[in-house]
Amino acid sequence: MSDILSFFEEALFIPAPTWSVDKMPDMTGKVVIVTGGSAGIGKLTVKALLEKNATVYLAARNEKNSLNVFKEYASLPGKGTFLSLDLSDLRSVKAAVQEFLSKETKLHVLINNGGVMMTPKDELSPQGYDLQFATNVLGHFYLTKLLLPTLLSTSQQSTEKVRVISVGSCAQYIMKYKFDLGSFKDTPKREEQSLMDLYCQSKFSNILVANELARRYGEKGLVSISLNPGNIKNTGLNHHLEGMSLTSLSFWMLQLYEPELGALTPLYAATSPECENMNGTYLKPWCRKGRMRSSASDPKAAAELWNWMEKEVNRFESSSFSEDHNL
Repeated sequence: MSDILSFFEEALFIPAPTWSVDKMPDMTGKVVIVTGGSAGIGKLTVKALLEKNATVYLAARNEKNSLNVFKEYASLPGKGTFLSLDLSDLRSVKAAVQEFLSKETKLHVLINNGGVMMTPKDELSPQGYDLQFATNVLGHFYLTKLLLPTLLSTSQQSTEKVRVISVGSCAQYIMKYKFDLGSFKDTPKREEQSLMDLYCQSKFSNILVANELARRYGEKGLVSISLNPGNIKNTGLNHHLEGMSLTSLSFWMLQLYEPELGALTPLYAATSPECENMNGTYLKPWCRKGRMRSSASDPKAAAELWNWMEKEVNRFESSSFSEDHNL
């Protein structure tokens, strides 16, 4: 199946789900971080985990919205805690991990769900990266990197593997430009690409990073799964879509499904016992093994992106945290 056919198949032709949140195992004693958990599918992911008595850290920028989520779900048995996190800012990522580690010694599941779409091109991250790349990819990479020692330590102390879930999109299939590391910063290469191109490239990058994580740590008790949650409406991603452009209209028309359905595949990947043996797998809606974009399975491209980001965050760590730097 070609990439474009995969795009339409995952966007429009989805069988009814055979898995539901009722099939989730008890999560008592499990510690979970959900990024972007204050709205959309992230919020419903938090709800389902709390229903199963998990300890859930809702990592997001907006404290008020996050605390309102916990007020809404106050009757559920799990324990919820707000974790201040702006994925676009590496300083915030570092601070969030420090805050988490001051409270917990274990982490069983990390759900990298937060993201942005088609942010204005003149908006860069505090460290000078394309805002979509910084939020959707680099921030999650740094978060995962900093939490890896805790994840691996947790796996060693448990009979079950730990999991890192990367929420992608069918947008990976329609990335037009050749994958180019040079477009992740404020460069002429970035200016050549449209906002949609940059978004698609960020979601393609999510799959690459998940695959490389699986290759590097799969034999150390970690399961890395990437997925497309489906084309979901009412997620909050649309507020940067403006006017009546073909791109805007296309995205509005393709957002067909309710957030309740969108939360299914991330929850399945994060909790289902059968996913214990799915390291390196890509899941499509709803909770089915899928076929990632053909070039996403290229280990050379994945390693190149991983190594580049590792150098970037290492340079950040060697600089002063008190000031912004164009790295």
